[in-house]
Amino acid sequence: MTEDNGNDALGTVRGDGTLIIERIVPGALERVWEYITDADKRATWLAGGEFDLRAGGEARLSFRLDELTGEPVPERYGTVQHHEHICRITRCEPPHVLAFTWPEGGGAESEVTFELEPLEDSVLLRLTHRRLPDRETEIDVASGWHAHLGLLADRLSARPPRGFWSAHAAAEARYEQIVPAR
Repeated sequence: MTEDNGNDALGTVRGDGTLIIERIVPGALERVWEYITDADKRATWLAGGEFDLRAGGEARLSFRLDELTGEPVPERYGTVQHHEHICRITRCEPPHVLAFTWPEGGGAESEVTFELEPLEDSVLLRLTHRRLPDRETEIDVASGWHAHLGLLADRLSARPPRGFWSAHAAAEARYEQIVPAR
């Protein structure tokens, strides 16, 4: 785990469909929780959309990837720059834990869990994404979360946001080297 200073460490991809990324992000626990659960704040680093914050509640993620940092969307991702996921909250323990399903296509679902642990003047954020179906998805999802969490750290630090797609591409090249074959 590292403090996110723009030179963030890679997460761990175990090769069994599980990704774990830990970051120390600045601010109070409640503020970090708001950036995960409030639609307007979340839209600045991931996706907007309302969450019904209870187990079984709907979580709507409305992605506008071309609007995150103004970088052009790479051609291979052009069809996903504006899309929406309808997820289901599986665990909600404010302000420490939020978990929800994530559609993988063909009716399959993975699961994303945010765990927040207060430190002195910062928060340990642990993101776990389980049940990723294959190595290609592990690399893409790891790179995406890596870039999104970098934007979250920028927003929490009041720094100008790094480029989402350039951060994604750099992380993808690094994850390609470390994600084990299945």
